[in-house]
Amino acid sequence: MTKILYYLFLKPLSYLPLPVLYVISDIAFFILYHVVKYRRGVVHQNLVRSFPSFTRSDITVLERKFYSHFCDLIVESIKMFSITKEAAVARVTMVNPELLDKYYNQGKSVIIVAGHYNSWEMGGAVFGHYVKHKTMGIYAPLSNKFFDEKFKVTRGKFGLEMESTKKVSQWFKDNTETPTCILFGADQSPTHSKTVYWTNFLNQETAVMIGTERFAKEYNYPVVYVYVSKQKRGYYQMELKLLEENPAATAFGEISEKHTRWLEKQIIDQPQYWLWTHKRWKRKRKEGELVDGSMKI
Repeated sequence: MTKILYYLFLKPLSYLPLPVLYVISDIAFFILYHVVKYRRGVVHQNLVRSFPSFTRSDITVLERKFYSHFCDLIVESIKMFSITKEAAVARVTMVNPELLDKYYNQGKSVIIVAGHYNSWEMGGAVFGHYVKHKTMGIYAPLSNKFFDEKFKVTRGKFGLEMESTKKVSQWFKDNTETPTCILFGADQSPTHSKTVYWTNFLNQETAVMIGTERFAKEYNYPVVYVYVSKQKRGYYQMELKLLEENPAATAFGEISEKHTRWLEKQIIDQPQYWLWTHKRWKRKRKEGELVDGSMKI
């Protein structure tokens, strides 16, 4: 069934011009928002708790803006199955790739961190076009092996290497010689088996995965944050900002706190572009659990 869906529907659909796909996005918005009401409860709860000062009308307006953008992301993700590199880099630009040049010249890898904000899929795919470093993205494998492979190939077709979260520790050990930009998405909800850093994010107690910080400190790779802004429908811009140059000298939680605050500022400025369908706060802090995720003795 999944192969039929891909070869008879998704792949042919991806060859349509994006202006046509955006018409489909508008139709999808009506269906997802008004008919199916896809995760409306999750989105509403996330927004109400994140913006307690917003009126009911404010929340409704924001919900509609989010779902409109979310449907654009869906059709843009479908377009990725067939989009050319030239078309992709025309839609996602980077204003200051030279920020990374000195690290490349030093033969040094860099940790790149961002949130699920604006077009992270297309941005990750074309990131390597703009920088001298090799690029590698960390991803959580899908349960469906067919689509897991298809998405992996799609994300990597412009040179982005993909590595599973299950194998990332070994990857770091095996790849210390080649200067690489390692892309982390740092705003997922961690499982209870993961070590976390607890902070306040969007007015809620939040567990932050520490993979970004852990590897940055262990290998002393500089950390660079990526701001992704939406210029107009279907066009995005990436801007790099140095978050930490000497991670090994930082205290526990310092890097996690900083990239969380920078993402929070982005979301507060333009909240419709974050992934509100995600159950970001499903992990709750246990009684006696400390800020570093350990339990009080």
